[in-house]
Amino acid sequence: RYRYYQNVCAQSYSFAWWDWARWEREIDWMALSGINLAPAFAGQEAVWQRVYRNLGLNQSEIDKYFTGPAFLAWNRMGNLRRWAGPLPPAWHFKQLYLQYRIVERMRSLGMTTVLPAFAGHVPQGILRVFPRVNATRLGHWSHFDCTYSCVYLLDPEDPMFQVIGTLFLKELIKEFGTDHVYSADTFNEMTPLSSDPAYLSRVSNAVFRSMTGADPKVLWLMQGWLFQHQPDFWQPAQVRALLHGVPLGRMIVLDLFAESKPVYQWTESFYGQPFIWCMLHNFGGNHGLFGTVEAINHGPFAARRFPNSTMVGTGLVPEGIEQNDMVYELMNELGWRQEPLDLPSWVSRYAERRYGAPNAAAAGAWRLLLRSVYNCTGVCVNHNRSPLVRRPSLHMDTELWYNASDVYEAWRLLLSAGAELGSSPAFLYDLVDVTRQAAQQLVSDYYLSIRQAFQSHALPELLTAGGVLVYDLLPELDSLLSSHSLFLLGRWLESARAVATSDREAEQYELNARNQVTLWGPSGNILDYANKQLGGLVLDYYAVRWSLFVSVLVESLNSGHPFHQDQFNQAVFQVERGFIYNKKRYPAVPSGDTMEISRKLFLKYYP
Repeated sequence: RYRYYQNVCAQSYSFAWWDWARWEREIDWMALSGINLAPAFAGQEAVWQRVYRNLGLNQSEIDKYFTGPAFLAWNRMGNLRRWAGPLPPAWHFKQLYLQYRIVERMRSLGMTTVLPAFAGHVPQGILRVFPRVNATRLGHWSHFDCTYSCVYLLDPEDPMFQVIGTLFLKELIKEFGTDHVYSADTFNEMTPLSSDPAYLSRVSNAVFRSMTGADPKVLWLMQGWLFQHQPDFWQPAQVRALLHGVPLGRMIVLDLFAESKPVYQWTESFYGQPFIWCMLHNFGGNHGLFGTVEAINHGPFAARRFPNSTMVGTGLVPEGIEQNDMVYELMNELGWRQEPLDLPSWVSRYAERRYGAPNAAAAGAWRLLLRSVYNCTGVCVNHNRSPLVRRPSLHMDTELWYNASDVYEAWRLLLSAGAELGSSPAFLYDLVDVTRQAAQQLVSDYYLSIRQAFQSHALPELLTAGGVLVYDLLPELDSLLSSHSLFLLGRWLESARAVATSDREAEQYELNARNQVTLWGPSGNILDYANKQLGGLVLDYYAVRWSLFVSVLVESLNSGHPFHQDQFNQAVFQVERGFIYNKKRYPAVPSGDTMEISRKLFLKYYP
């Protein structure tokens, strides 16, 4: 019945600064891909602000709750508050305007929109206005302390739960109309206050009742991420209790990470509630070639054949987009299939469709990528952990799930197809992406040489490997990325500035955008989680870190003092923070010839 698309996190990692033109392109792509169920989450803070003001909160209490635009996804799930905020009035106006157009466009193309609903999290100001309300402070989230997390959760039995939930939804429906499907996540990465099944049923029942107060025809769409994220807490009794707090069939669960950690298998198909088999695939919008093609080619069919299966659709739920297009095209196509595809022949046809012409070298490159980077098996978590995009240390992970030589060979084949396919924009994008992957592999090799030279006290070798990495490979990678518009730091930063209506806003939005892809928090709380390989970022952030690391190792060998990771971390934090506040404007227009730069890198580095 459903082909679902979008992850709540992508609203921040990818869509945060989109204007209507960009949204329109995405929605048209969704229609072309057969997507018929998707969230429409823009503008909800404007409606919440109205509700909070009506309830008697003042503006400063609201400002202490909302995060900045690049972190709203986690504010909405009760993980985070205040960080990088507040939201300027102009932000609300612009988001409302966008949301009107988004829902209108999606509905005109026959899609069912999913609107946000009340999950139980409230600003602290509610306790001032209603001193007798029963609310409990949740624990801290991830590596944030209570300065920016520890949000209040209303007790499901408290009458204000229904008042606030219904008030919000009525206001939202009045504003945007409804298709009767609503999303709410009370315990996303947050441990509930009690594991008593009766309590958990009361919570889900309260959320559901607050929705039906505004719309009797409600269908609740819930992420199933929590069940596999905290399996020690969510034992079968707890899962069943939460799911059965809602009448069967009035909830749809997104089995969010089904290609690696399916939940339907150990919950008897979500104990009777319908579910959508989703491919998560990407975390943090990281670059890096990756896929689990065998798992997605067989998983959805196995889920349909599961005893008493309640599967009602397939879904794409990456945390960030604009990477690994092939995997999403494959997953979209599987939503229409009766049985698994013959992948090698599918990917050969994919190359032809993508570049607009048949080419043996390009098809060969794709078959190599399919069997290597795109064929991770077992429990695969696609976080780019390459030393390139991580804070340097002597204990970095260089493990690969594939044969690196397949990527080098695919790079050679793509370059050889350049004469015939060089006029295809999709080809140039893929050439950058595969060259980038080869460079990422090379960074690991140089890192291992650096580590080996340091540990065996070989200063000349350390200077050579460190010098090539810092003064040639990373600058060359940066110039490659800078030759393509989709790999520019400037595009991300300038799109943030473009939303602003004043210099002050522009500055705030740019700091939001810079922080998200680097420190992710005031002190590197979720450091490099959302790493990207972008022209400008490689040179002024990653390369500067590597330069410092190599200098510190050289100094250590010269002086005979041991290398201390803690001291290095303190020094490198200043470099990382320095990047966020460097005030440098990065070009949003590419420069240089992609083919030429890739060929130059190839001649220098092809192993």
